[in-house]
Amino acid sequence: MRPGNAMPRNANGSFRAKAHLQSKTCLSCGRPFSWRRKWKTCWEDVKYCSDRCRNSRPHKRSPEHDGVGS
Repeated sequence: MRPGNAMPRNANGSFRAKAHLQSKTCLSCGRPFSWRRKWKTCWEDVKYCSDRCRNSRPHKRSPEHDGVGS
């Protein structure tokens, strides 16, 4: 394993426990989720815990479809 791809390590060189990883709250379901290695380059942009939550997020509607004025 290359050093740049490894999970963060603590001072004595062993892996950090999962409880010590960064976490966020999912905008769709409201549940907490932890950092994953696949998100290491885009962690700031991650908002949802899973594809299911990302696909069920509320979609913005355009003003002409609000039913106002009809």
